[in-house]
Amino acid sequence: MAIRIITDSAADYSAQEIQKRNITCIPMTITFGDESFLDMEELSKEEFYERLVSEKELPKTSQPAITGFLDCFEEAKASGDTVIAILISKTLSGTIQGAMLAKNMAEYDNIYIMDSKIATLGMRFMVDCAVRMRDQGCSAEEIVKALEELRPRIRLYAGLDTLEYLQKGGRLSRAEAGIAKMVNLKPIIAFDPEGNLEVCGKQIGMRHAYKQVAAILEEHRPDETYPIYFIYSMDKKNCAGFIKALEKKGIDYGTPKLRGIGATIGTHIGPGAFGIVYVE
Repeated sequence: MAIRIITDSAADYSAQEIQKRNITCIPMTITFGDESFLDMEELSKEEFYERLVSEKELPKTSQPAITGFLDCFEEAKASGDTVIAILISKTLSGTIQGAMLAKNMAEYDNIYIMDSKIATLGMRFMVDCAVRMRDQGCSAEEIVKALEELRPRIRLYAGLDTLEYLQKGGRLSRAEAGIAKMVNLKPIIAFDPEGNLEVCGKQIGMRHAYKQVAAILEEHRPDETYPIYFIYSMDKKNCAGFIKALEKKGIDYGTPKLRGIGATIGTHIGPGAFGIVYVE
């Protein structure tokens, strides 16, 4: 009996990373107009951002098809395997609900469905922990307990370069976005303990946004026994500027690990965002 680890494409793993970890990734669906694509399988990050900035209408992101989960769960049931599914925050997507429905349809108890309460690179800490413990021969119960202890320590802070996409998505009014653009406002976003995406700061200009995130890092320090990821959407320029700002303050985490944010979060924040993801 084996342990199967499942996640969704909001974790922003590449195909090579998925294969290396021996995990299953269920894709979200990205829809531009009348065209729909399976995230990361039929539409790369680069292709997604090219279309995002060139089209007037915001794309729609949809939770994975229930059949994707159901097929995995029924395969596990037939083999007598246990499944641990680590999925995007339920406040951002109906993915958790879809997985729960598939579990009920499969009529199989050895399935653990976990709300990561975060998205993108933040999900990786839980998935990678599960992979490591699986490969060490730990039981599913031991893995789930460790993930529940790790989850509250995962942090993601990001600065947005534009509010255009929040406005297109209905999260800001046109007037609010216009005023913010006029004063060069750069919001700082984070996930709260319940998995909600919230604005935790607002700065005038990217340089001050760098300073605020640096101050957060000094107060809520990373555990450097875990990886520290620097994240960006489409363009690395602001992420590189953030790393230089940290270096000027004497904050050095070694060779930076830069990772691109994919379509699930990129749809809402647009290009030019920078951030950091780590375990406190």
